[in-house]
Amino acid sequence: MTRCAFVIDQTLPRGLMANAAAILAMTLGKERPDLIGHAVHDADGNCHQGITTIVMPMLMSDAGGLMELKVRAAAQETSGLGMIGVTETAQRAKSYEAYELSIGEVRHGDLRYLGLCLHGPAKLVRSLTGDLPLMK
Repeated sequence: MTRCAFVIDQTLPRGLMANAAAILAMTLGKERPDLIGHAVHDADGNCHQGITTIVMPMLMSDAGGLMELKVRAAAQETSGLGMIGVTETAQRAKSYEAYELSIGEVRHGDLRYLGLCLHGPAKLVRSLTGDLPLMK
């Protein structure tokens, strides 16, 4: 069974939290179209586009915790774990071209992660995120 969890930096303002989650969700939809259901119709015949078929908890951490989680998760990628990250560099860029240029100048250890999306085997995702609090 597939599980997904979003982990967002709890120190961000609400709007930037929402933006980070949106970036991660769009990338997840591109990477894992199998997690999106088919279109459905309401009783009046109106079509509603497919939405996610799995629960996606929104969890919280801080910048240090996100980097630690990224390192732990990276070690599990060969076990079927998928990971998507959004960085401060990405969120500050005014265009994709600017993002591409900016991130090319930053060493990996200097990146500040604002959010991660982990997806894959449920047991593995839970083992990495089970101790994190829900976003409220």
